[in-house]
Amino acid sequence: MEAQATATVKEALAALYHHPDDTIRTAADRWLQKFQHTLDAWQVADSLLHDESSNLETLMFCSQTLRSKVQRDFEELPSEAFRPLQDSLYKLLKKFNKGPPKVRTQICIAIAALAVHVPVEDWGGGGIVNWLGDEMKSQQEFIPSFLELLIILPQETSSYKIAVRPERRRQFENDLCSSADVALSLLTACLGLDELKEQVLEGFASWLRFCHGVSASTLASHPLVHTSLSSLNTDQFLEAAVNVTSELIHFTVSRDSSGITEQFPLIQILIPHVMGLKEHLKDSSKDEEDVKAIARLFADMGDSYVDLIATGDAMEIVNALLEVTSHSEFDISSMTFNFWHHLKRNLTGRDSYASCGSEMSIEAERNRRMQIFRPPFEILVSLVSSRVEYPEDYHTFSEEDRRDFRHARYAVSDVLIDATDVLGGDSTLKILFMKLIQACGSCAEQNQNWQPVEAALFCIQAIAKSVSVEEKEILPQVMPLLPRLPHQELLLQTVCSTIGAFSKWIDAAPAELPILPPLVDILNKGMSTSEDTAAAASMAFKYICEDCRGKFSGSLDGLFQIYHIAISGVGGYKVSSEDSLHLVEALSVVITTLPPDHARRALELICMPVINSLQEIIQQGENTLQQVPARQLTVHIDRLSCIFSNVKLPEVVAEAVNRYWPTLKVIFDHRAWDTRTMESLCRSCKFAVRTCGRFMGITIGEMLLEIQTLYQQHNQSCFLYLSSEVIKIFGSDPSCASYLASLIQTLFNHTIQLLRTIQDFTARPDIADDCFLLASRCIRYCPDLFVPTELFPRLVDCAMTGITIQHREACKSILCFLSDTFDLAKSPEGEKYRELINTIVLQRGATLTRIMIASLTGALPSGRLEEVSYVLLSLSRAFGGNMLNWTRDCIALIPPQALTDSERSRFLTIISDASSGSSLGSLTDRFAEISEVCRRNKTVQEIVQGALQPHDLTFTVVPRHS
Repeated sequence: MEAQATATVKEALAALYHHPDDTIRTAADRWLQKFQHTLDAWQVADSLLHDESSNLETLMFCSQTLRSKVQRDFEELPSEAFRPLQDSLYKLLKKFNKGPPKVRTQICIAIAALAVHVPVEDWGGGGIVNWLGDEMKSQQEFIPSFLELLIILPQETSSYKIAVRPERRRQFENDLCSSADVALSLLTACLGLDELKEQVLEGFASWLRFCHGVSASTLASHPLVHTSLSSLNTDQFLEAAVNVTSELIHFTVSRDSSGITEQFPLIQILIPHVMGLKEHLKDSSKDEEDVKAIARLFADMGDSYVDLIATGDAMEIVNALLEVTSHSEFDISSMTFNFWHHLKRNLTGRDSYASCGSEMSIEAERNRRMQIFRPPFEILVSLVSSRVEYPEDYHTFSEEDRRDFRHARYAVSDVLIDATDVLGGDSTLKILFMKLIQACGSCAEQNQNWQPVEAALFCIQAIAKSVSVEEKEILPQVMPLLPRLPHQELLLQTVCSTIGAFSKWIDAAPAELPILPPLVDILNKGMSTSEDTAAAASMAFKYICEDCRGKFSGSLDGLFQIYHIAISGVGGYKVSSEDSLHLVEALSVVITTLPPDHARRALELICMPVINSLQEIIQQGENTLQQVPARQLTVHIDRLSCIFSNVKLPEVVAEAVNRYWPTLKVIFDHRAWDTRTMESLCRSCKFAVRTCGRFMGITIGEMLLEIQTLYQQHNQSCFLYLSSEVIKIFGSDPSCASYLASLIQTLFNHTIQLLRTIQDFTARPDIADDCFLLASRCIRYCPDLFVPTELFPRLVDCAMTGITIQHREACKSILCFLSDTFDLAKSPEGEKYRELINTIVLQRGATLTRIMIASLTGALPSGRLEEVSYVLLSLSRAFGGNMLNWTRDCIALIPPQALTDSERSRFLTIISDASSGSSLGSLTDRFAEISEVCRRNKTVQEIVQGALQPHDLTFTVVPRHS
């Protein structure tokens, strides 16, 4: 059997790597992947690795196979298999001492994984590190292999590819911490071998996070530290030395280390060595990767010692970090950006001054530090502002390069905003204004050299929110400058954005400054230049109208002209339909400021182009309405949504909704099959309901009757979502109870028929999501219309059927509905429903608990853990003793190889603590540990799910009443 499997593996590998037919190569790959999960893979992989005739392809595949088997499938071996496996891996480690390196690495990872699986005594009295030490002393010719294993051991501790229980993982970490002294001694012993120096440094970096018991003073005089720091000045070992030094810096500030004062012996030798690298940042002969490594080290030092730096006692580090920030390569310069952010937070955050005592002392110390750091932050603003300048060859950039450049500009914006928190927005503006003036002079001298002007303006608009609306010195000079700038497309785009960014200042500007008209002219120019400038201009127009709405109330004719040109598509504007919504919103907020009679007229003027366009399509006949692309309808309906959402005049909007309802109803009736159009129309109705509320009068009843009828015919989930909004607004209104009860009855009855199996849920996730969102809204806003009805238990059954749906939002909605149900039973407001809910849940409790535990242990992705935990918590709080019994019966089904008796006991304790009032935060981590145990590998997860069988449980669904 083994010989046949071995031969088949060889044939499959030959086909995978050498067969000319893609189909055969794919089939071979699929077979090999499947083979790796079999029990035979252990013996075959081991045999081929020991076979001297195996080629490199076979060795790679078999070493990876054996590594993955040890990591994830070790439990499938009998206990007596450990020793032969250990011996075999040890022989392979020595066999591949001189390579191939990739094969040797896989063997090392396999041995490390084996060490994680088994207790320390299985390796002899001192565990794997002591065992390794003995082997290194007795068989020095194999030191390269032993050293690589020593490096990999701490790295694999945190690998979740190794299928072990959490407590065993923690124990292994503790074992390594106890062995750290031995590991450092072994590494020190290898320092004399120059050819292994880089590996030794790598091993030291790897082990440092397990050196909790080693004092800073001991490390300060340690030969490994001395070698690492002296290697910073070598080209050959620089990268490895940087990695060690970075780890040493992290060691001095780690949560496990003692106070910073006790770390000073180590810090005092680290900082001078790092500072000694400062000149290398300017060395043009230095390899770029080496410069990046050095810059990263400075950035690490700054981030780690920011608390110390913020006192003002380490300004040489700040100056060094400014050197890094000034580097011409953005990838290097930007390494310091996190440091400046953390420094800003430290300088401005109250927690940083907790030791100062009184308020007066805190304020005095804060002012002292702010004064110290003003000059560095002023330099920082000057340095980073030049980073956003468009390159001359920007037009040749690929889309990916353009995206990277945009991200770089966003990063600089963040740094500038940080600087305003230290310097103040107005002071930062002055620095950037000087850049703008210089750039404008250069632009005039060098004939349209617009890039520096654009860069300065970009930085100015980035800090707009930090600049005072009372600023009277700089902005009155900036705004008149804007109309005089060249109309280069990218510059014009930034000019428009700048106008929008300072809309609040423009509103507050003195009346004697005639700022607004020329700025509106610029926005008009932007809307007619290109799609990109039109996008920036329309967004700016929205901000201007929002913040300066009072200034526009006498200029409605001009606004309407802009609006009509934009949405008509004629007149030279290049505003896309998406960007036209900004103009719709702009006009809508201005209408809100008008007296009611004027607002009614204005609202009609803004709506009529939209309604007329829809009526033109309708008047072409039913066939045209049925066949027209959805986009030709939704572009207009989305504008109505924007109007209904932003005109905050309930009565006025309600009159318009009532007037235009017949037009909307025709679209409902003839396009109900079209999901895209229905989603747009329901969104419009949602905003109408939200804005108008009870002013909608009879229209709301007609709207609900429409969606009830159409939902039963076309199964559009957006009808459920619209109904959720209606329930939220009208649910507590007794006068609406009759038609809301009819709505709930109709929608839920139909949905329950659609969602009868988990396959139905998977096929219709949007309906599941919106159905249970609606159900939760009913519990919160109109429980009297929902909970006492025959629909409620049927919907609980429906929810139980769909709990294990993999669709994230649908699953969350179902779990939220269930937890809302249990919380209602426990709440004072839900006392009158308690007996009813108790009856429903007690009849289903055992099955529901089993599904929830199955969800926790693998039926749902681990990303649902918090929601699943909360349902278990709510169920435990509401049904404490019963829940404990249901859980006990459920976990008794799980075989002991998946869940031990102590783990069962721990699970029951969690449920007991949940019923006693423990918080979700304290329980989620404990649930997560049980979840990890049951998901630790594919085999265990299949055992658990096979025992609980959440998809095979059946429910008795109450028949639908006619």
